[in-house]
Amino acid sequence: LRYDLPVSSDILIRIYDMNGRVVKTIFSGYKKAGHNAAVWNAKNDIGEPVSAGMYLYSIQSSEFQQTRKMLLLK
Repeated sequence: LRYDLPVSSDILIRIYDMNGRVVKTIFSGYKKAGHNAAVWNAKNDIGEPVSAGMYLYSIQSSEFQQTRKMLLLK
């Protein structure tokens, strides 16, 4: 997941299934402004592999929130 931060801040990146349930918290902490990236290993928060399909990812900070769809292929 590639994203740009307009200002340095604490952020939260989460993956959700299409029913809105949290599948995985990718990152929670401080990031500097600019181009950043996060990697999801297609596993949930307890380490089990998830099935292929549509997912949502959300990037939240004090300045903004962005949610996008993604397709996981295996």
